[in-house]
Amino acid sequence: MQSQSVMSTICAISTPYGTGGIAVIRVSGKESVSLVDTLFKGRKTLAEAKPGTVHFGRIQKSIIDNRESKIEVLDEVLCSVFRAPHSFTGEDVVEIACHGSLFIQQELLRWLIDAGCKAAEPGEFTRRAFLNGKMDLPQAEAVADLIAAQSKAEKDLALSQLRGSVSSELASLRERLLHFTSLIELELDFADHEELEFADRTELKALAAEIATKLASLIASFRTGNAIRHGIPVAIVGAPNVGKSTLLNALLGEQRAIVSDIRGTTRDTVEDTLILDGILFRLIDTAGLRETNDTIENMGVERSRQAAEKAQIVVHVSDGTAVSGERLAVNGTIIHVLNKADLGVTGEGLRISAKNNAIEPLKQELVRIAKASMETSAVMLSNARHYEAIKRAHAAIERVQEGLTQGLSGELLSLDLQDCLNALGEVTGQITNSEVLANIFSKFCIGK
Repeated sequence: MQSQSVMSTICAISTPYGTGGIAVIRVSGKESVSLVDTLFKGRKTLAEAKPGTVHFGRIQKSIIDNRESKIEVLDEVLCSVFRAPHSFTGEDVVEIACHGSLFIQQELLRWLIDAGCKAAEPGEFTRRAFLNGKMDLPQAEAVADLIAAQSKAEKDLALSQLRGSVSSELASLRERLLHFTSLIELELDFADHEELEFADRTELKALAAEIATKLASLIASFRTGNAIRHGIPVAIVGAPNVGKSTLLNALLGEQRAIVSDIRGTTRDTVEDTLILDGILFRLIDTAGLRETNDTIENMGVERSRQAAEKAQIVVHVSDGTAVSGERLAVNGTIIHVLNKADLGVTGEGLRISAKNNAIEPLKQELVRIAKASMETSAVMLSNARHYEAIKRAHAAIERVQEGLTQGLSGELLSLDLQDCLNALGEVTGQITNSEVLANIFSKFCIGK
């Protein structure tokens, strides 16, 4: 993307809000070095500093006190200097590491603004990195995902996208498709010569089939990618009093759900999260599956069935000391668990004792299933915006395939090809608008 000049110099606190040992204030823009130099006093000015170097000094300024000019020292700091284009934003950047006092942070920010900086908006540093061609839009969005990562799996997924896994996959498809689109549009310039075909329809048909397959794979990967990002949904289901709530509490290591011998104690879903082997799981304890005349309990049973249908993993708990006949519809992977193994169990399934916290086989199986789903796709979608755009791209390329089969004219094929190109371009940021950008970057923290 072509670099865009941004006149204002911006500043913000880049470390989390609060008191700590160190805080970092980031300054970016054409005048970042000269503006910080008005406050920085070291062995030499930052303007003289080599790029990629760190300098010790004081942040100070002249003040008038009782009509006398004095020097007020705010803090001793370390200033890191980066020169365009070799910085995160692609602009000149100074990062000031000061002591983590809230007063010092806010006062330093005020001094910078008084010196001529503008307070940065949410995500403005990353937005400038995008506008200056330092990263594309999926990589920019991955920055926010990386900051928000709650598990190793989520971190790994965000890092993969930050390194360009989604971008490179789509860029390759878009470039090849653009070549054929250009040839078809060239044919339209010679409409008087109907016999001319610059775009080989057989090659285009093969490319359209390849693109449709890859886009379908990306669409299918969203379920797993989205689950990694927000937690893989695991529904714990079964008949009343088989130990579902006891199992939830054992997995979490705390008394999260109420446990009693009274049937129908759990009347609604209870949710919490758990990290196993670096993977985030979203556990859902459900009401016992049974026929009942209790209206409220029936509502809970229906929610249990819905949770089982939507979950990626269903842990079906049975009382291993009795025969269980309940049935339910499942779209995800089901794990049959025989609870109360300490009392002696019959039947097939993982043998556990939730009451005695003997649940290691279940934990291992949850991790195994989760990891297997992650390995099914080298490139994985986790962003709803990408998912929606790629679904539109897939629908467009399917229309191209249908048009090629029906022998439609290049003019009609060109319309669908352009729809596919536009949808792919929306993902990578090659086609976008200020409203979309504002919506994306408004979700970032201010210092990023």
